[in-house]
Amino acid sequence: MTRIDMSRTNKLGYAAVIGMEAYSRKAVEPRLYELIKLRASLLNGCGFCVDMHATDGAKRGIPQRTLHAVGAWQHAKGFFSEAELAALALTDAITKLGPDTVTDEIWGAAAEHFDEGELGGIVMAISTINVWNRIAIATEMAPPIDDKHPVV
Repeated sequence: MTRIDMSRTNKLGYAAVIGMEAYSRKAVEPRLYELIKLRASLLNGCGFCVDMHATDGAKRGIPQRTLHAVGAWQHAKGFFSEAELAALALTDAITKLGPDTVTDEIWGAAAEHFDEGELGGIVMAISTINVWNRIAIATEMAPPIDDKHPVV
């Protein structure tokens, strides 16, 4: 059971996050968007968002093996393009913030594959899923399991 419904109790703040989401979804290529969202959600332990982005990724045609490999992308590089690997490394660095996380090496590797506008979109997508993860975890959102959302 969700603790509170932020879309009801905090409408303006929730709408601001929805705005970030809408921007991010348009700014990042769909497959990469889902890989980023899934990876950050796995790192943060957000069951609701892991379920959502694994499901959405499958609906977008990302193979199941690739979706499973997101959890160990560093050891499953054959599932991803060089650009996706750079974006996943950047996702890890931004999600695990600390003094030595978003290094020049990680940023430079991403910059080899994406222009400044694309990098900005990726940073927004990573930042947005981290906001969603924190909202979902704090309010105890759980993945839906019902007739419309069966466990298969």
